[in-house]
Formats: sequence, C-alpha cells, structure tokens
Amino acid sequence: MCNCGKKRNAYADQSYQLSNGVTDEQPINKMWTDTYFEYTGKSGLTVTGGVTGKRYRFNHTGDIQLIDYRDASGMMAVTQLKRVKTTAGA
Repeated sequence: MCNCGKKRNAYADQSYQLSNGVTDEQPINKMWTDTYFEYTGKSGLTVTGGVTGKRYRFNHTGDIQLIDYRDASGMMAVTQLKRVKTTAGA
C-alpha cells in the first residue's frame, strides 16, 4: 500500500526558513496597514483575496471586515464594497 499521504502530511508540518533567516513562526512585518471595507449589498457576500487567497465573509448590509492591505486593491473592484476609514467597532 502507498504511504504517500503520511509523507505529505509530515512534510507539510515542517517549519521552513527563508533565505533572509525568517522562519514561518516569526510574525511578518507589514509594509502598510490593513484596511476596512464595508458591504453595501443586499445579501451576504464571500470574496477571496487575489494575493493572499484569504476568504472574507460579509454577512449583511453594513458589515465591516478588515482586509489585508495586499488584497485591498482587488476589493476596490467589487462594486458592493466600499473602503471605510473607521474601525469595525467605532
């Protein structure tokens, strides 16, 4: 029987180190701050970030989500989303 699945899982569980010495356990310093977007549509919306691949879920009109700065430019193209300057709790 093939043992490929166990080997693949063991490989995926390993940490890595980049050539600049940063490992996957160290936090990455961001170049810019993340941005809040507000949903203006009528029902829910799920959007996948074009750069990070992260899924952002907006459940209702007026829902505000923090979007990674790398995905923000792609979110600007979604007509039901608008960039807001406030934080989600304010």
